[in-house]
Amino acid sequence: MGSFSIWHWLIVLVIVMLVFGTKKLGNMGSDLGKAVKGFKDGVKGAEEEKKDQAIDVQAKEKDKSGN
Repeated sequence: MGSFSIWHWLIVLVIVMLVFGTKKLGNMGSDLGKAVKGFKDGVKGAEEEKKDQAIDVQAKEKDKSGN
């Protein structure tokens, strides 16, 4: 009762495909993939921006202490 067999999952998959249709499921999968890619790019961009800011701060501190 606690675990599902492969047959349970196949039946659920068939029911979902009948309700939504394969085209709509494909579109949802594509949209989900684009959203994940956009999120990863956003996180990567934020990390690069923080690194650039840290480098700028270090350069300014070095200029102040050097002069």
